[in-house]
Amino acid sequence: MTNSISTTTSGPDFVSFQVRDLATSAAFYADTIGLNRLPAANPAAVVFSSGGTAFAVREPFPGMDLDAVGQLGAGIGVWFGSADPAGLHARLVERGVPIAQEPFEGPFGLQFSLRDPDGYIVTIHTAG
Repeated sequence: MTNSISTTTSGPDFVSFQVRDLATSAAFYADTIGLNRLPAANPAAVVFSSGGTAFAVREPFPGMDLDAVGQLGAGIGVWFGSADPAGLHARLVERGVPIAQEPFEGPFGLQFSLRDPDGYIVTIHTAG
């Protein structure tokens, strides 16, 4: 008899960054980037969503030393859509947020990349 477990998987439906300072990262993504913060369900994480894939910043998992791993998120691309990427870019520059790649017209409209407080590189693009 064969096993009838489905092998279909969907996703991602949730993405999280382990961060050094939860309050700092939560404020950055809410107040500087403009993500919609959801009510707290987990004291170790702050979750954001605007109807699509949920995103969170969270305390490191037990035994994880973020300072020992080198560049956080190296090789992983996390993108957020914005109705006004040029305006967001200007606000980030004004606030001193490090810009990893200046705005340019790409396959998803105007896009640029920034470094968050932990050094994760995040790309902002024109929301479609």
